[in-house]
Amino acid sequence: MQIISKTNFVAALIGIVSLTVASQAQAQPDPRYKIHDFNRPQPPLVDPGYVGDNQRTGKAPSDAIVLFDGSNLDNWVASDGSPTKWVVKDGVMECVPGSGYIRSLQCFGDCQLHVEWSEPENISGSSQGRGNSGVFLGGDRYEIQVLDSYKNKTYADGHAGAIYAQYPPEVLPIRKPGEWNVYDIVYIAPRFNDDGSVKSPARLTVFFNDVLVQWDRELTGPTGWLSRAPYSKHDYKQPISFQDHGNPVKFRNVWVRELGCKDKVFKYSNSYLDKLAGIYESGGMRWEIYRDGEQLYLNWVGNRNNSWKMTAESTTHFVTDRTDFAFDFADFNDEGIPQSVYWTMEGNKTRMEREKK
Repeated sequence: MQIISKTNFVAALIGIVSLTVASQAQAQPDPRYKIHDFNRPQPPLVDPGYVGDNQRTGKAPSDAIVLFDGSNLDNWVASDGSPTKWVVKDGVMECVPGSGYIRSLQCFGDCQLHVEWSEPENISGSSQGRGNSGVFLGGDRYEIQVLDSYKNKTYADGHAGAIYAQYPPEVLPIRKPGEWNVYDIVYIAPRFNDDGSVKSPARLTVFFNDVLVQWDRELTGPTGWLSRAPYSKHDYKQPISFQDHGNPVKFRNVWVRELGCKDKVFKYSNSYLDKLAGIYESGGMRWEIYRDGEQLYLNWVGNRNNSWKMTAESTTHFVTDRTDFAFDFADFNDEGIPQSVYWTMEGNKTRMEREKK
């Protein structure tokens, strides 16, 4: 395969709209091999060419949404919408084994995603048990594998840079454990007809340390261990997720450039929203916050006919749609239930306590 640098990325993308017959022949996983087939040829190890651990941490493009800049995890939550147990150390996001997946609070459709990741320097294990994680688009559906593939044999469709269980990377331009790797991913979200059938499948292009390893791959459906499940209709915009596979893999410098629709969409679980819901009061002022479907609403107690829709701007910060109100949930107990909320109007902040049942 000809190695294409990211400097030729724009020209490469233009080619997507006029796929050749030869490229279309690669539009499905190779039928000669089973899922996770150890007889499938290994992608060759190549030197990615650049030198230096810290040369990749420049500023994000001016139109990018920065999801992690090294300072905090305000843009990230656990899969169920609760605060994540992943940690920030020395400016990097680190998986705490056993804590579960982490996902972005904001959701994205078609996008360009930049992620830098590193394996533990003193790593142990072999095959899939060696620094395993994953970058997911479409919520937890479509995975680009993260693994220490440096001199580590595993099934080809499970290597770093693989679209897991579907397409091995063309080559392995991976760096040694402890050094930083870079993914630049172009994701085209699937589209569905009203009856749930697939109008157009998900597509992925992946640059791995500036080397093209996946070229406009058409996914058969969600990626998964020992399976190729069919598509199931879902919303166009979904979170970005990183996998907890029991290894302390690190991430940094995560940003997204939206392609097309730029409406902000945030996703919480109903169980998390239910924890925020309640009656909050201060000096005779009483607000009711309640969930309807997958959305929080605000009203004066007893007057649900005149409610404000509440839109999330972070894990704990919500604004209303018709009036310049902001609400910051605080003082969470051990069950993750806030005991107070700070209501801001015209720059004035009022602390309101949760009504005891």
